[in-house]
Amino acid sequence: MRLPPLNALRAFEAAARHSSVHKAAQELHVTPAAISHQVKGLEEYLGVMLFKRMPRRITLTPAGEACLPKLTAAFDQLAEAVAAAQQLAHAGRVIVTVPPALATKWLIPKLAHFRDRHADVDLRISARQSLVDRSRGEHDQAGNLLDGGDVAIRFGDGDYPGYVTHKLFTSYSLPMCSPRLLEGPNALRTPDDLRNHTLLHYESDIAMMDVGRPNWVSWLKAAGVRGVNTRRGPTFNHVTLAMQAAADGLGVVLGIPIMASEEIAEGSLVAPFALSLPTGASYYLVHAASAEREPSIKAFCDWILSEAHSEPWAQPLPSADDGG
Repeated sequence: MRLPPLNALRAFEAAARHSSVHKAAQELHVTPAAISHQVKGLEEYLGVMLFKRMPRRITLTPAGEACLPKLTAAFDQLAEAVAAAQQLAHAGRVIVTVPPALATKWLIPKLAHFRDRHADVDLRISARQSLVDRSRGEHDQAGNLLDGGDVAIRFGDGDYPGYVTHKLFTSYSLPMCSPRLLEGPNALRTPDDLRNHTLLHYESDIAMMDVGRPNWVSWLKAAGVRGVNTRRGPTFNHVTLAMQAAADGLGVVLGIPIMASEEIAEGSLVAPFALSLPTGASYYLVHAASAEREPSIKAFCDWILSEAHSEPWAQPLPSADDGG
């Protein structure tokens, strides 16, 4: 038996299930006229009326009632078949969405370790500035939370209801500079010595992202230092730029150590004082509960949590003798 056109069957099934041509049109992203045309063509093909048409509603005829359950079940089976094929096609694929700065300065340098252990995983890194919470409540929509990924690393407050959340790092600010500034007649030995050095600043292009983040005024106050002009020195629009300037010897930055772990390890940046202040947000690994059933996703999550827990700059330094 030759089957009628699939589009006509789909239009009838949707209209019958909703008892509405307009709702069927919305579901299938076509016009109501297109749904009516498809259904009429199906009725002509079958030689039987499927709907009783009334001024403001439609109801099924006996023929339509007989057809609908099996047709709905058939479309459900088609959807399951497509989903199964897609699942096999994407087996082993893990899409990780992550803020650009963390991807560049921390995640990517470590990916060789993951590849050596899990060469069968098709890892895809997608850097997204949208993974930075700009205000509370911004991440209420599920579509924004993972931003297209299987796993997301978000910079925010960790309040992500309905998702599995693991804290990776405590984000904090700490003075950082080139080791060259620790030498010479104006050597940086105590916080009070900062009055003899250029202070580097950074301000985000998006003002909301700076809310709650410490600056030189708050850090010097916490260190008990007075009389330092905190307005002097250049300003950058991103912390990584300011930290690069510090590594080049241009001054001292109130930087974020997790973003400079490689520079600190190789010695191009040092942290002369242990006094740190929280930035008001931290980095979190986020995913749906169902993701834990996927071996590739679980392998990535286990690996990154292990890397984060062994990161020496994941927590602030003890600061009992901050005053130097």
